[in-house]
Amino acid sequence: MPTRRKFLEKSTQFAAGAFAASAVAGSSSEAQTPQPIPAKKLNILMRSSWGTDDPTRASFAFSHGLALSDAGHDVQIFLTADATYLMRKETVDVVKPVGWPPLAETMATIVAKHIPVFA
Repeated sequence: MPTRRKFLEKSTQFAAGAFAASAVAGSSSEAQTPQPIPAKKLNILMRSSWGTDDPTRASFAFSHGLALSDAGHDVQIFLTADATYLMRKETVDVVKPVGWPPLAETMATIVAKHIPVFA
């Protein structure tokens, strides 16, 4: 199994090689624009057991799942223990996390994006 040091050495060698290749290509008469490296699409399962006793932590699975979905990943949310109460609309309407949008807004976006939520 490669160590972190080996990984960093390889990545700096790769970066130096890419820099040298771009310098050679840049010296030609045509300027080339770098092509973005496609990111790998991940399958992510967000699990939470935080309920209404801590509204900020209760909303993390939904807020982070939404951000990951916006980044292009496949997200599923799995609720356990006290978090299962967040499946009720009346409960979601009263959860107001500190520093984050109300859970009702986040949940509406999650439903609109068809992100599966299991309890």
